[in-house]
Amino acid sequence: MTRNNDSYPLQPPRERGTGRALALAVVMHVLLGLFLYHGIHWQNSTPAGEEAELWTEVPDLSTPRPLPPPAPVTPAPPPPQTQEADIALQQLKRKQQQEAAREAQLAEQQRLRAQQEAEAKRQQQLAAQQAAQLALQQKQAKLKQQQQEQQQAAAEKLKQQQQQQEAQRKLAQQEAQKEAQKQAKLDAQKKADAEKAAKAKAQAEAQAKKLDAERRARIAQMQGSMGGGAGTSGNGLAKSGTGSGSGGNAASPGYADKVRRRVRPNIIWAGETAGLETEISVHCSASGTLLSATISRSSGNSQWDDAALRAVQRSDPMPLDTDGKTPSNFKITLRPAS
Repeated sequence: MTRNNDSYPLQPPRERGTGRALALAVVMHVLLGLFLYHGIHWQNSTPAGEEAELWTEVPDLSTPRPLPPPAPVTPAPPPPQTQEADIALQQLKRKQQQEAAREAQLAEQQRLRAQQEAEAKRQQQLAAQQAAQLALQQKQAKLKQQQQEQQQAAAEKLKQQQQQQEAQRKLAQQEAQKEAQKQAKLDAQKKADAEKAAKAKAQAEAQAKKLDAERRARIAQMQGSMGGGAGTSGNGLAKSGTGSGSGGNAASPGYADKVRRRVRPNIIWAGETAGLETEISVHCSASGTLLSATISRSSGNSQWDDAALRAVQRSDPMPLDTDGKTPSNFKITLRPAS
C-alpha cells in the first residue's frame, strides 16, 4: 500500500553496515538457539545401557563358530521439549519478527527517501527548465528592445537626413534667390549703364556735331577773312584739324595713371582675374566730357570686357592733363584687381 510522504517525516541516512550487523545478530541468535536445544537434549537423554555375556565354559576357539546376528539398534526417542526451549524459540521468533519489521521499516524509509530524492530531482529539473525558459524570454525581450532601439535610431537618422536635405534645399533656394537678385541687379545695372552709355553717346554725338559746327564756322570765318586763299586753305584745315582746338594734343607721361586711378574704383568684377587684360579707346572733349569709349583689344572674356567698358563710362568726366585740358583721344589698359 502506498503511503503519503507527509505521514513519514524525514529520517537521517542509515549508517553503513547496519544490514550486516543485523544479519550477524540473526546468525548468532540461531546459533544460540541451537546450542540451547542441544544442551537441553544432552542433559535429558537417557544413557545407553551396557550388555554383558556370561559363559559357563570356555569356548573352543580352534573351530570358529558363526557369530549371531547383531541386535537391531532402536533409535533413541526424541527428547521432550521443555518450557525453556519454547521460551527461547519464541524469543528468537519475536526477535526475528522485530528484525523483519525493522528491515521492512528501513526499506520503506529508503523507498520514501528515494521518492523524495526523485521528487527533489524532478523539482530541480523543473526549476532549471523554468530558469532556462525565463533566460530565453529575457534574451528575446532584450533582442526585441535592441531591434526597437535600432529602428528608432534609424528613424531618427532618417529624420535628421531629411531635415538636413530640407535645410540644404532652403539654402539652395536662398542662394538661387540671391543669385537671381544679383543677376537682376547686374542686368538692371547693365541696362542702366547701357542707357547711360547711349545717353552719353547721344550727348557726345551732339557735342561732336556742335564742335564740328563750330569748327566749320571758324573755318568759314577764316576762309572769309583770308579772302579766297583756296590754294593754301587745304593745308591750313589739316593743321587746324590736328591742333589743340580739336582735342588732338598728346597726353603727358603721367596722364594714364590719372585715368586708371579714376576708373579703377568703378570696376565691379567678381569673376576670374588671371590673364584678363582689356584695352579701351577713349574719345573726350577738352573739358573731360566722355564722347565715346570702345574696346580696341578684347581680353577674350566678354563679361570682363563689358565690366571694364562700364567702369570707363562711369568715370565721366575724365581728369584734366597738366595743360588743363583732356586729351581728345587716348587708350587705357585695364586689368581686374587680384
